[in-house]
Amino acid sequence: MTDRPLTGEPLALDLVNTEWPEHGRMLDYLADPAGLRTWLAEHEDEFGPVDPEGQIPLGPLRHARRAIRRALEEKEYGELNTVLAHGRLRLSIDGHGPAERPELDDPAWLPAWEAGRAFLDLVRTAPPGRVRKCDGPGCVLWFLDTSRNGRRRWCSMTGCGNRAKARAHYTRGQAG
Repeated sequence: MTDRPLTGEPLALDLVNTEWPEHGRMLDYLADPAGLRTWLAEHEDEFGPVDPEGQIPLGPLRHARRAIRRALEEKEYGELNTVLAHGRLRLSIDGHGPAERPELDDPAWLPAWEAGRAFLDLVRTAPPGRVRKCDGPGCVLWFLDTSRNGRRRWCSMTGCGNRAKARAHYTRGQAG
């Protein structure tokens, strides 16, 4: 199993970032059963544990990943609305206070639906312009810029940021 180049982003971006280019080809972290199980376990607090005996939701997750990427890159929301149509929130209140419980047409859609819902929350709550695609050439990773000045440009300084600085240094050397 290959390590992902960027982790720790909000759920929707973290799902999008499970696919990235490496050495001229696209890698899909979810295609590896161990990667899929690891990703699901990393996000149990958002949607609960996935039944190991039940259906592993690879198809719905790939659908949600594609839908969120299209929403980010093309501002195309039809596929995302299709993902969200698989569920709804049941609101209630009891002795413990207000509660929200998702109701889905198929339990296998829960992680994908929660990622779609998380995207809506991100769009609603993130400061304008802070959800960004990495400026690195050929990089497809997305991040939420939480820097104080809002000027983050790369998925990571050790990866794309370092390559950009090396290119700039080389270019300055060639010009001088």
